[in-house]
Amino acid sequence: MIKVEKISIEHLVIQGEGNIVSDMGGEKVMLNIENGKYYNLGKIGGEIWGIIDKPILVSELINDIMTKYDVNREKCEEEVISFLESMYKESLVKVINNN
Repeated sequence: MIKVEKISIEHLVIQGEGNIVSDMGGEKVMLNIENGKYYNLGKIGGEIWGIIDKPILVSELINDIMTKYDVNREKCEEEVISFLESMYKESLVKVINNN
């Protein structure tokens, strides 16, 4: 795991440990065991969570989301990176070396 200031499309990301995730009305909700907080990931956030169960380049994650939703690259990149950075700040996702 590495520490980063900002997540970029070249980073590899993966789920953090210690989270219990469940479906609730078509959306994913998560309980982080360590901090005791609940998170509503929503539909697309839940989909992203499912994709990052193994290491993936952020650029590949964006491509995957773009094939499923009608969104332009710039907007998708902005939204996915923003979501990942929010999750990263809460220690819910990890950024790992891609070497």
